[in-house]
Amino acid sequence: MKKLILSLALVGIATTLAFGQKKVVKSAERNMKRGNLEQAYEEIQAALDDPETGDLSTTYLLKGKIETLMFEADSSNTMQTLDYGISAKESFTTVFDKEGRDSTTKVGKDLFKEVLPDMPENFQGQGVYRLKSASFNKAIERYEDEDMEMAFEFFALAAELDPKDTSIVFNAGYVGNMVGESQRSKKFFTSLLDIKEYNKLNAYYFLIQIASAEDNDPQEAYRLVSEARKIYEDDKGLAEFEIQLLLQLDKMDEAMASIESALVNDPENTAILLRYGYLKEKSGDIDGALTEYKKTVAVDPDFFEGNYYAGALYLEKARNIISAINDLSDEEWDKQSPIMVKEADDLYADALPYFTRASNLRPDNTDIMEILYQIHSRLKNEAKVEEYNKKLSELIGADWMER
Repeated sequence: MKKLILSLALVGIATTLAFGQKKVVKSAERNMKRGNLEQAYEEIQAALDDPETGDLSTTYLLKGKIETLMFEADSSNTMQTLDYGISAKESFTTVFDKEGRDSTTKVGKDLFKEVLPDMPENFQGQGVYRLKSASFNKAIERYEDEDMEMAFEFFALAAELDPKDTSIVFNAGYVGNMVGESQRSKKFFTSLLDIKEYNKLNAYYFLIQIASAEDNDPQEAYRLVSEARKIYEDDKGLAEFEIQLLLQLDKMDEAMASIESALVNDPENTAILLRYGYLKEKSGDIDGALTEYKKTVAVDPDFFEGNYYAGALYLEKARNIISAINDLSDEEWDKQSPIMVKEADDLYADALPYFTRASNLRPDNTDIMEILYQIHSRLKNEAKVEEYNKKLSELIGADWMER
């Protein structure tokens, strides 16, 4: 009989303890609703330390709700604020796992209850979507205050909470790339590629840029370009990327075919015409290359690269003639050299307007000034020779010719 009484007493004590911990959870909930968040947080931590309540999804859900309100209330929007948000996210993740990753259970529905504008507080969700909304608002506040590092962290948290919100995910990738978080940024952009109805073009652009510039992986960049072009086959920017990467990968035949195909649809694209000229120059077709470089300038007279490359080829042709003059035999010299010198001088004269325009476009470029000095010296334009000598002396010193 004593044993039975003792046994019943122990059950009574256990029931009282369990009931006591449930009272602590209830108290935490009441304090949360009253705005006593620090007290609520202490109580819910105590409930988590107890074996009777510490393993319940509802306990973790309340913890996440309290942390979300603490996150929301902290207007400093610093890394300490972010810690509240990350902890709330971890609490909600634990809830979801304990519910078997089922959002249709009673707790699951509470966890993913929507935040609805203009609705009373008691109709608003306090779980994942409230945390996402608070994080997004903090991201915007930090972005507008030009604190891009913290704006990224808050955008990233919001994106991780709701990876189907393409606008937030893109913002996380965009701002992350802006602040040098290229690897985390890449994760967000890559996730967008799996969303069927989403326009992925800009995500592809950023991923190509990261692969090419940040990761120094032209092969991966080319893979991404090829993948993107299957979806956006008429996009001119992707066509340019493809050509650039083919050249970088030394796939000359494929680059030539890609260029010729691109020019059918976009015959006045200066960037593509320039690369076409480069390919022709590399293959030894100097005249063909010069034609393409001159086309770029005909399309856009202020296209720096077209002006510079066209001028450079004219000079190369002139120097080849001068080199050939030096190889003439004595018998050929008297007859051929005057003709060849005239041809070389004409080519120098042809180069002059291209380098002059290039210099006007880049007025601080002393290398081009030196070229113009040499051309004018060759053509005996004494006033211009003196003009460029004066400019170069002022910019790089009176002894510039000795450097």
